[in-house]
Amino acid sequence: MYANKEIFLGCSTCFALLKRVRPDEYFSRWKRTGDCEWTGVFANRVWTLSQNNESILYRVTKCPGLETSDEITRNTGKSNSRVQSVARKGRSMKKPMCEVTYTENDKIGDTTKTRSDQSSLEDDLLRKYFRLDVSLEEHYAQWSKKDPHFMEAAEKFTGVRILSQDPIENLFSFICSSNNNIARISSMVEKLCVLYGNKIADVSGTEYYGFPTLAALTDPSVEKSLRDAGFGYRAKFINQSACKIMQMGGSDWLDFLQSLSYEEAKVELMKLPGIGAKVADCICLMSLGHLEAIPVDTHIYQVAVQRYLPHLRGRKTVTDKMYNEIGDHFRALYGSLAGWAHTILFCADLKMFQDSAKQKLGLHDIKPQRKKRKQEQAL
Repeated sequence: MYANKEIFLGCSTCFALLKRVRPDEYFSRWKRTGDCEWTGVFANRVWTLSQNNESILYRVTKCPGLETSDEITRNTGKSNSRVQSVARKGRSMKKPMCEVTYTENDKIGDTTKTRSDQSSLEDDLLRKYFRLDVSLEEHYAQWSKKDPHFMEAAEKFTGVRILSQDPIENLFSFICSSNNNIARISSMVEKLCVLYGNKIADVSGTEYYGFPTLAALTDPSVEKSLRDAGFGYRAKFINQSACKIMQMGGSDWLDFLQSLSYEEAKVELMKLPGIGAKVADCICLMSLGHLEAIPVDTHIYQVAVQRYLPHLRGRKTVTDKMYNEIGDHFRALYGSLAGWAHTILFCADLKMFQDSAKQKLGLHDIKPQRKKRKQEQAL
């Protein structure tokens, strides 16, 4: 067991504002656990993040033996697409000993200090997860120059980042999102982890689990088990998609999708049960590195017709042609990171962000869009 201390991650607050862009409002596996502190799971670790005026601070708890594919590749030079977890179905499992990893307080990029390989790995994992290699200041300036509407949104929502999420977790989380709300999606994802993932640790009285492997979700009993747990028709899609992905090569197939063009990767994803155009775009954007993907939902449709494409106003449903026209418009406007820029517009349109902006910035002129049930279902 290592000392429970914090490691500084050199990151300007203008690039990653945990205080303004809350992980728990974005991502189902993050929970607020303190004043500007969030705890969540990725890379088979429990992370606690906080922020001061100069840096994001993090604390990590993990279990030896629950290595990520990145770690295995780094440590052995070989990729691992066949790491399997055991589904818990009343069988006892030996609880692995967990550890809190730490090296002396340090800032990334400070060459005057020596950090352990483990700390360096976790720095790299966090940098990759938040895409800290991308200069938001530079791109915000470029997007603002091209689009006055973006400039207005950017003033209210600095530091919005697209997470580089695990493709397996991202894909099955979005299958859970079908005709669902955020609270219920979060509940389903947690149930999936508890039922079929490996326990990572108890942290402050809360149990944390890793996301299930593909192999764990291919068992024939999975569909019934998930239906009993309240997943409904999504249970079939989860099991069938896991089986199909395994048939196509498992994690290696998902890695292959990252090497394809955006258009090709989207077509391949839509061959999976339960994945349509919008969900495929979400997966491309958030976990496959295709940052030009534009998921078009009700909010983005409203933004498009009100500010960019007024000739689409009044349509009862969004056809494939309209969907592609909206995406192509934003890609032409913002370029190769169009999906990132579109996310800032998405944040600005959502009521929960509007309310937050009003409270913090004293804004009273932002009117939330009313949802139309039939239109939401059509999208």
